[in-house]
Amino acid sequence: MSTTLKTTLKLSAAAASLAVLAGCASQSSLEEVRTIAEDAQAEAQQANATAQQAQNTANQAQRDAQAAMQMAQENREEMDRMFERSMQK
Repeated sequence: MSTTLKTTLKLSAAAASLAVLAGCASQSSLEEVRTIAEDAQAEAQQANATAQQAQNTANQAQRDAQAAMQMAQENREEMDRMFERSMQK
């Protein structure tokens, strides 16, 4: 074999090895990115669940406040009637 052909084959082998190594590094990087994305998605789902719990708690507090307001209104009306009856006597 001629020296030029040997050199060309050596360079081709070296280039192929680098390409394979670069492919492995890229695959490793992709796996790392995929893992990070999956972790972020899991954290986002947890945050969404926490937000939903907070919304449910807020909704219950709103219902309780409305019930308390209704009760206060009814008590005020009863007190007004009692006062009016006492003033009529």
